[in-house]
Amino acid sequence: MKRLHLETHGDPQNSRQLVLIHGWGMHGGVWQPLLERLSPHVCMHVVDLPGMGFSQPIEPVYLDAVAESLLQVLPDAADMCGWSLGGLVAMRLALLQPERVRRLVLVGSTPCFVNRHAQNGRQPWQHGVDAAVFHEFAGQVGADYHATLLKFLTLQCMGSTDSKNTIKQLRASFTERPAPAAKTLQDALSMLLENDLREEIAALQKPALLIHGDRDNLAPVGAAHWMSQQLPIADLRVIAGASHAPFLSHPEQFSEALLQFMEADQPR
Repeated sequence: MKRLHLETHGDPQNSRQLVLIHGWGMHGGVWQPLLERLSPHVCMHVVDLPGMGFSQPIEPVYLDAVAESLLQVLPDAADMCGWSLGGLVAMRLALLQPERVRRLVLVGSTPCFVNRHAQNGRQPWQHGVDAAVFHEFAGQVGADYHATLLKFLTLQCMGSTDSKNTIKQLRASFTERPAPAAKTLQDALSMLLENDLREEIAALQKPALLIHGDRDNLAPVGAAHWMSQQLPIADLRVIAGASHAPFLSHPEQFSEALLQFMEADQPR
């Protein structure tokens, strides 16, 4: 197996074990502002997805392969917190090996990032974004990684009451570790474009916390409301004034919701 970068913060003996999985184009360092807040209460395992940050790439790249690569380095049983693309990976982890996942925390995530027409018996989906948005980024990422990522970060933060500060934090984060190769970024965009987990949502028999900004432009809040109705055990927290990265724009509200969820009764 090619090496994946994993960092542990907090007491490894803590009964509350939390895996943090970042989104597209970023790395585990994006969670840095939360570590000081959460480490006294939770042991956190922060992973860099394949080909991002300090992790080596894998081949071939598709959602199941990424999830399986993480399963080889993550704790045997932990709560999984995934942001954006990381939420898609966390859902796939829980579907592949449910015994490895105690609870799910899905942040600005959705089972389907792209709007879809009714096709092959599947219902239409209008809680995503137009596929052209992802195709545009895929076409531009090879020419200028930093400019393309900055545009993507701006899209993530549009509408937030604290957009300037959130963009500043994201920009500072992505420069702290090696830039992903263009192919890695294009492969990850393909995962966002191609995957649709709507028909598998009911199989996620795990307590789930959905944390979503009401101004999210990349994963509209309608997707979170839909998931809260489809998941067997779900709690939805919508943060007013937040866009796609509520853990950066509203860290106190985010941390409070997360800790309340993890400090509740033992998982079912």
